[in-house]
Amino acid sequence: MILVYVDHDRGELSELSLQAVALGRSLAEPDEPVDALVVGGSALEAAGSLAAYGITTVHLAVHDALTDYTPVASARAAAELAARLAPRAVVAIGDQRGNEVMAHLGAITDLPVAADCTEVTLGDPTQVVRARWGGNLIEQGLLHAATPLLTLVPHTVRADAPGDGVGQIEEFTPELTEADLLVRVVDRVAESHGGISLTDAKVIVSGGRGVGSAEGFGLLEDLAGLLGGAIGASRVVTAAGWRPHDEQVGQTGTKVSPDLYIACGISGASQHLAGCHTSKTILVINNDADAPIMAHADYAVIGDLHKILPAIIDATRTAKAG
Repeated sequence: MILVYVDHDRGELSELSLQAVALGRSLAEPDEPVDALVVGGSALEAAGSLAAYGITTVHLAVHDALTDYTPVASARAAAELAARLAPRAVVAIGDQRGNEVMAHLGAITDLPVAADCTEVTLGDPTQVVRARWGGNLIEQGLLHAATPLLTLVPHTVRADAPGDGVGQIEEFTPELTEADLLVRVVDRVAESHGGISLTDAKVIVSGGRGVGSAEGFGLLEDLAGLLGGAIGASRVVTAAGWRPHDEQVGQTGTKVSPDLYIACGISGASQHLAGCHTSKTILVINNDADAPIMAHADYAVIGDLHKILPAIIDATRTAKAG
């Protein structure tokens, strides 16, 4: 049996976690069950939909203290379930939350974790291909573990729905200590800005140091609005306070994979490229023809973005009006 940790946000299943489910199915032998661990009673209704993604049984961890994201407690529930079910592997998506839970699971079980995998072949030992240093280095490794703990680089596989799962739900209450609950989400403050989220956007207009100022993002907002897209930013921009941190694209921000990524005034540090290199099409607007990001561009416009963006905005408005 393959066990997949499936994350959710207050009852809404993580689209990225469904990609981990797809990996779990690919690792399973014919007729081998693929089970899911979902933590928190608020996900009861959503958990039922996992049958469409080939899940045999959803193990729903319920506890009065599990009201929002609680990483150590989630790992404790995974450890308890793995001890009972003895899966051949435990899989999660390699986003910030998935990697955090799996790191705690490794510490609890004293098992090694292979994070940010792009390919996995289960065996003795398990063979993995991993993206390191923001995807600038590809590593082939061997994982010697009775139960491999694995996370998948987001957008490596497609979260398709084969519709052949049994989909039964079994609830259990993990044994938790006060220490397991020390780190948890206790409150949320609504974002001061609306719009499409980075993870959902089909088009992202992203800015870096070359935008010049917080006010300079007005052009990017105009273009994103015309294209029905979202605003992204590099780390230096959010560190300067020009844009909120939740708009940061990169290894320590959000990893995105839109249909179109427009990079304005971004040099292309490895940290940033780690968050956007899986975009289907990358358009770069930069006055430096030798910027590192040019090596990843499908299209590039060399010049002053403050002159180029208004022209693109006018042309887009004209096209939409026609």
